Amino acid sequence: MILCPNCQNKEVSGAVFCSRCGAQLLEAETAKTNLIETADGQKANLKQTTSNLRPPPPAALDAWLSLHITETGQILTLADRNEFTLGRVAESQPIMPDVDLSPYNAYAHGVSRLHAVIKLINNRVIIMDLGSSNGTYVGGNRLSPYVECPLQHGDFIHLGKLKIQVLFGPKGQKTE
Repeated sequence: MILCPNCQNKEVSGAVFCSRCGAQLLEAETAKTNLIETADGQKANLKQTTSNLRPPPPAALDAWLSLHITETGQILTLADRNEFTLGRVAESQPIMPDVDLSPYNAYAHGVSRLHAVIKLINNRVIIMDLGSSNGTYVGGNRLSPYVECPLQHGDFIHLGKLKIQVLFGPKGQKTE
């Protein structure tokens, strides 16, 4: 079993994304150490051991992140986590995005159900397209699916044709 680092949901081994929140899963791998041969051809007497390799615990959130929907002027403040899936809700959809863009005419703008993921890592923000039908664009350039792209404060992204401005900075810093 794999435990989702985002929502603590239990998933079967081999799962890539959480079925509850859509977060990418990292399975603990087992590393084995075996006897090794030294430079002079003799075998070093090392015991075989196993250890679990686990991702480090999430860092404390010391930055803020907001999405400015340019068509409506509304600002969506993202808080309490460092990773958010962006998309739209559809009937009978088992996996829901963290940020539902349906109220902003997402379907008509070509936003996929699970369109992209935006992550806040060490006061940096990255975005990754999740294999969407109509693409994710940064600065007019279409992103390759499943490839992370760094963002700057104030960058404009397009999910299909839905235009969003990404705003972020260190905690305590005011927006202008």
